[in-house]
Amino acid sequence: MTERQHAAPGPAVQPGPPLTAEQRARAERQLSLPGFSDDAQRRLANARVLIIGAGGLGSASVPYLVGSGVGSGAGCIGILDDDVVELSNLHRQVTHPTANLGKSKTDSLAEAAKNLDPAVNVVTHTLRLTADNAREIFAGYDLVIDGSDNFPTRYLANDAAQLAGIPLVWGALLQHHGQVGVAWHAHGPGYRDLFPTPPEPGTVPSCAVGGVLPGLCGTVGSLLATEALKVITGIGAPLIGRVLVYDALAARTREIGYARDPQAAPVTQLIDYELFCAGPNAAQDVEPERITATELADLLRAGEAPALLDVRTAEERAASRITGAIGVPLADIEDAVAAGSPLPASLAALVAQAAQHGDAPLIVHCARDPRSVRAAQLLARGGVRTRVVTGGIFEVAEVAPELIERNA
Repeated sequence: MTERQHAAPGPAVQPGPPLTAEQRARAERQLSLPGFSDDAQRRLANARVLIIGAGGLGSASVPYLVGSGVGSGAGCIGILDDDVVELSNLHRQVTHPTANLGKSKTDSLAEAAKNLDPAVNVVTHTLRLTADNAREIFAGYDLVIDGSDNFPTRYLANDAAQLAGIPLVWGALLQHHGQVGVAWHAHGPGYRDLFPTPPEPGTVPSCAVGGVLPGLCGTVGSLLATEALKVITGIGAPLIGRVLVYDALAARTREIGYARDPQAAPVTQLIDYELFCAGPNAAQDVEPERITATELADLLRAGEAPALLDVRTAEERAASRITGAIGVPLADIEDAVAAGSPLPASLAALVAQAAQHGDAPLIVHCARDPRSVRAAQLLARGGVRTRVVTGGIFEVAEVAPELIERNA
């Protein structure tokens, strides 16, 4: 057996109490599977599974976890996300109905889970996973499914699961490609062994920029649920030391094997993952100045015209925008800085507008915070003074909805 051929590690969860008549009836079709015992079903009911991300992957995997009986006994299904349901989500996040637009994704997905099986125990974490809260949250679970859409969260989830000693089932997708793997440090390599360093900022577009094929979310999400069931019950061979790559357009799959990196530094603590993924120049960056949504609203209501930069995507701006904001996507700013090129013309004009008002800073916002902070730091390297709107357009919409322009 090579290092890449890992033996089945055995079940990750102990069996719970005997099944009720309803649990047994719901699971009838899987209890009849070869090798799937009564104990396996009791393990599922007893499992505590955390899903990071209630978007394309989370909304596809949760129904299959619920349907299989996960969390229907002494266990639970945890759902972690800090976002709300938006219209642009619905083409791929099909568990969220149109009626739930504006509702937190955690509550929306929890509602869908309860509609499928009222007995399932659902715990919602309506927040962003950070190095400060990850270890405490992970301590309450037997297994984590990472369906996030950004590299800082992927590295954080890997490290936190490794420190907690629990398995991590992870998935990623972009355009028409998807990846699925299992990181369980006690039994094989992890995400860092496959990707020792994150990609350079701006080199991998987000789904909002690069797009994603709707059905791909369902395919990869159901694979995540299947890997979780295998890990919980101990059946089959989990994707430990292997990554399944799916090309939806070619209708082909392939497998990439990998082993532990003997040169890798041990994971002993959680770090600043935004900084880790921000590139080699990030260490010189400092936290930008801030302006609250209320302060920005007061400026706009007073008739002042601050130089206001929106670094969200064109798709996001088409749905809603703050009155008077000029849009330049973060990716365009990153491209210009990386190439040493002049700033986009519209941004250069906005910087000049701010300069006309003496010491007035350029005010930057995104949906919430992360992209505007990144843009402010990049602009600061060129000597542009900025202030970031804390909470972004979502916070402005809360305190001053009349300042938000929306398309019907």
